[in-house]
Amino acid sequence: MSTFYSFAKGVVAPLFAIIFGRMNVLQKEKLPKSEKGYVIACTHTGWVDILALGLAASPTQIHFMAKKELFENKLVGWLMTKLNAFPVDRENPGPSAIKIPMRLIKEGNVVGIFPSGTRTEEDVPLKRGAVTIASYAKVPIVPAAYYGPNNFKEMFKKRGPRIIFGDPIYLDENLSKKEALDKLANDLDQALKDLKKQVY
Repeated sequence: MSTFYSFAKGVVAPLFAIIFGRMNVLQKEKLPKSEKGYVIACTHTGWVDILALGLAASPTQIHFMAKKELFENKLVGWLMTKLNAFPVDRENPGPSAIKIPMRLIKEGNVVGIFPSGTRTEEDVPLKRGAVTIASYAKVPIVPAAYYGPNNFKEMFKKRGPRIIFGDPIYLDENLSKKEALDKLANDLDQALKDLKKQVY
C-alpha cells in the first residue's frame, strides 16, 4: 500500500467535506472482501468524482487509469504516480493498457476505470477497457455511480455528493469468449444506468 496515498487521503477527506459537503456512501458492503484484486467501473462527470471514489472506497486504495497527457508535466506526473495512477494512451492504446492493470490486479490491487472515457452526464457507449481487463484477469467488475458537484462552481448548486456501489459482475464462463465479453459489457452498462437512477 502507498503511504503517500494514505497521507493524501487524510488531507483530502476533511477538505472535501468542507468544500463539497459530507459524502453519503451507499452499499459499500458490495465491495469484495477478499484479498484478490478487482475492477471498479464508475460514472464520470468531472474531476470531483475521482476524489469521491477514492475516498468512498477507503481504506481500499485504488489504482486509477488516467490519460497519458496528465503525466506530461513532470510535477503532475510525479504526483499522479504517487497517488497510484498510471498512464494510458486513449487514442492508441498499446499493450501497457492491459499489462499494467493486469499486473496490479494479480498483485491483489484494485483498478479504477471510468469506462465512458469522458466527462459527461449523457449516456455514451461504454469503452471496452474495463470489460477486457476484467475478463483477462478473471476478476469481477464492481459498478459505481457518483452524483454531486463536478467542480467548484457547482459546490452550492447540487445536493451533497453521493456515491453508490453495485453488485460485482462476473464473466459468464459458460458462453463463448465473444458472447461473454458482449454480455459483460451490456451487464455493466445496465448496472451503471440502474445505479444512476438510484443515486440521482
